Amino acid sequence: MTSLDVRKTPGPPRPGISTGFAVLLAVVCGIAVANIYYAQPLLEDIGHDLGVGAAGLGYVTTVTQVGYFAGLILLVPLGDLLNRRVLIPVGSVIAALALLGVAVSPGPVLFFIASGVVGLATVVQQVIIAYSAVLASPESRGRVLGIVTSGVVIGILLARTVAGLLADAFGWRSVFVVSAVLMLGVAVLLGLRLPPELPDRPSVSYRKLIASIVTLTVRERVFRVRSLITLFMFAGFGALWGSMALPLSAEPWNLSTSAVGLFGLVGAAGAFGAARAGSLADRGRAQWVTGITLVLFAVSWLPIAWLPKSLIPLIIGIIVIDFAGQAIHVTNQHLIVGLDPNASSRLIGSNMAYYSVGFGGGAVAATTVYSALGWTAVCVLGAGFSLVALLVWGVDRLSTARLAPAAA
Repeated sequence: MTSLDVRKTPGPPRPGISTGFAVLLAVVCGIAVANIYYAQPLLEDIGHDLGVGAAGLGYVTTVTQVGYFAGLILLVPLGDLLNRRVLIPVGSVIAALALLGVAVSPGPVLFFIASGVVGLATVVQQVIIAYSAVLASPESRGRVLGIVTSGVVIGILLARTVAGLLADAFGWRSVFVVSAVLMLGVAVLLGLRLPPELPDRPSVSYRKLIASIVTLTVRERVFRVRSLITLFMFAGFGALWGSMALPLSAEPWNLSTSAVGLFGLVGAAGAFGAARAGSLADRGRAQWVTGITLVLFAVSWLPIAWLPKSLIPLIIGIIVIDFAGQAIHVTNQHLIVGLDPNASSRLIGSNMAYYSVGFGGGAVAATTVYSALGWTAVCVLGAGFSLVALLVWGVDRLSTARLAPAAA
């Protein structure tokens, strides 16, 4: 038995999926992942309406992210055990009901409970990503992952913009009503369109599934290295997106919530690098892509540091950091799923747990640093996270190069 305890003799060749269907899954994933980011630009309105003070507002994001992290560990691996044609629509319906709970909450208790369930159920988009990796042919897996992941990135970045516009026009509760309707639509659409499960799925116990993050980290070098890169790279993302609103809303810019949310449109432009990175990974250039984009990711903090003086360098930096970050992310997932496509749900779910810790930790660290030392210190912190990710990759490359002659 191998470390994943699921590998077996390959079954019939995978038929692959069309570009059009991959784009459809990308749109669905974008709709789903946006659910956990809608509340961030609405905190002041939510607090005023529900009677939650400034100190309590910070728990809105925390509760949602805790639910999301729990879902990555407890629910996403179920994609390797249960029928995903049932699991994905059911998860989408649960997310819709939770979003309606948020929308009708009369007070903070129901709001926080429903927000936690939203985070938990939103991991359905990770099940979809894992399924897309399974459905794709080995020769096109990187390209498909790139397309689908682009939808996730755009959904994350545009969630704040959409939430701000809807809230300004119809109130904050309308955001969650609209998102609930969209998730119900997703449930119906995917229930009709998802192809049947492949016949060569292995059987594995749920206990082993939820322990995957530990066993994979200990036993699989590729998973360990790529997940550490994920952790520190997304800590850099968290440092940027978790604190950027603070200097933008302060002197000399004094931007409104809606205006700050528009910077998500800038980041979305950089997300299109993901599909190209996936295609290069299919051609065996994953390490080459990783090295170059990790350098770009670190260098992007130089123009971002100009935020207090000029917005144009900030915009350039956001485009570069999102382009590089998503290229790295798709490459990571391509290599991780390559360990065993039959275990794609637990591989991606476990890897994304590193993302969740990194993004949340980076955001908390950045806001703390900003309040004490200002924006320049935040950029130093973000660049530091980026350089650690580059160091992890570099050490792994050196180790691999040293082991190669011995293996020969």
